[in-house]
Amino acid sequence: MSQFQLYGVTGVALFGLGIYGLIAHAHLIRKILAMNIMGSGIFLLLVSVALRATGEVPDPVPHAMVLTGIVVAVSATALALALTRRIHTETGRNSLPRDGRRQQDPSGHDHPGTGHR
Repeated sequence: MSQFQLYGVTGVALFGLGIYGLIAHAHLIRKILAMNIMGSGIFLLLVSVALRATGEVPDPVPHAMVLTGIVVAVSATALALALTRRIHTETGRNSLPRDGRRQQDPSGHDHPGTGHR
C-alpha cells in the first residue's frame, strides 16, 4: 500500500467516523467536532488524489484546495461555536430540541430563539 492509498483509506475512515458522531450525538459541541473530523477526512482524500503517477510530482491544485479548506473550516468552526454559545445563553441547553418545538421553562415562559415562530 502506497502512502497516497493510506491517505485515502484514512480519509474515508475519518469521514465515516465524523458522520457517526454527527448522527449519534445531540450535544452541539460534539456535532461541531464531528464536522471538523469529516473535514479532515476530506482534506486527506484531496491529498491522496493529488498523485498523478508513481514517481511524478503531485498536483499542487488539490494541496491549494486543502489549504483554502483549512481556512474556511477554522472560520466555520468559530461561527458554529459562537452560535452554540448564543443558544446556550438563550436557552440554557447544549443541544437543540429533537421535535423542533419551543422550549418552556417551569414558569411557563417560552425561551426565545428555539423552535419555530
